[in-house]
Amino acid sequence: MYIALLFIMLTFSIMTDGLFMSSRNISNLLDSAGYIAVLAVGMTLVIVIRHIDLSVGFLAGFLGAIAAILLTQQGVPVYLTIPIILVLGIIIGMFNGLLIAQIGIPSFVATLAGMLIFRGALLQVTEKSGTIIVKDDHFNAIGNGFIPSIIEVNGLHLLSLIVGVIGILIYIYSEISTRKNKLKYQFDVVSKGIFTLKLVFVSAIIAYITWILAGYNGFSWTVVIMLLVVLVYHFLTTKTVIGRHIYAVGSNPEAAHLSGINVKKITYMVFGSMGMLAALSGILFTSRLQSATTTAGTLFELDAIAAAYVGGVSSAGGVGKVTGAIIGAIVMASLSNGMNLLGVGISYQYIIRGGVLAAAVIFDVMTRRKKA
Repeated sequence: MYIALLFIMLTFSIMTDGLFMSSRNISNLLDSAGYIAVLAVGMTLVIVIRHIDLSVGFLAGFLGAIAAILLTQQGVPVYLTIPIILVLGIIIGMFNGLLIAQIGIPSFVATLAGMLIFRGALLQVTEKSGTIIVKDDHFNAIGNGFIPSIIEVNGLHLLSLIVGVIGILIYIYSEISTRKNKLKYQFDVVSKGIFTLKLVFVSAIIAYITWILAGYNGFSWTVVIMLLVVLVYHFLTTKTVIGRHIYAVGSNPEAAHLSGINVKKITYMVFGSMGMLAALSGILFTSRLQSATTTAGTLFELDAIAAAYVGGVSSAGGVGKVTGAIIGAIVMASLSNGMNLLGVGISYQYIIRGGVLAAAVIFDVMTRRKKA
């Protein structure tokens, strides 16, 4: 997917005479992908445990509207509004987990009902004005602001450069640590040459994007939040017992149960996490628009599912990385952004994006057949 992302960026850059890779466009692209990327991280874990969540789109829109109401009509300060919305997301997500794990309702049906409920709830809370304008500068900065530059070096934001370097170091350390652990337990790994090439290739992409953003306004708060979500969830899924249990449940729920893993507990946790990330997505989207609208959340869930599959999650469960979900979200956002710059009609955009999603799933199925 890293190669695919680079190919897409180079292609659109050539076709738009460099406009696609301009600092302003890359910054806007990443900001527009932020709220979907956050959802895609949660959706990846949901799909890993062999479930689906169709309610997250309108849940994000509804909770974003509740945040706007708390800020504008109830006078709740932003430092209280955000935790309240996140906790509401967790509670709603765990309720979905209750329906699925405890009562036994299929996740498709349970979350489809939730999608309809939250669609109606969103219309209900926005029916008077249709749009709730948010004028809180601190809240709106989440979706539109940038980290301070501290000082500029040759027109480049120093703090953004430092963040980029830290990101590269964390990536290299994580990859080397993962490779050492695999070798320790005699798992198959790629050759040293391929591994080194991957490190250099991905680090170069991060460095180039950092350089581009540092030449504009630097990293936005949306991108910083997105990166923090990835770091936290990457650590949870790769370095903790809970992460191992999630993948064990996804690989074989019956075997996981027999080995002593509480499958219901894992289901609660994953859906609670999905609800929290839906709330965060709603906050990012509302702050970016500086308002809550009746159409907020439309098709968010499908975009998140597409990003997760394009990022490498397996439809059979048990396989998928949160880092892949972020790359998948950026790939899909890059396709939309590039086609918009080229003036491609919306009908063709849907067809092309659908084709990319189908290709990703076909690749997953064919890969599993070869391994079998």
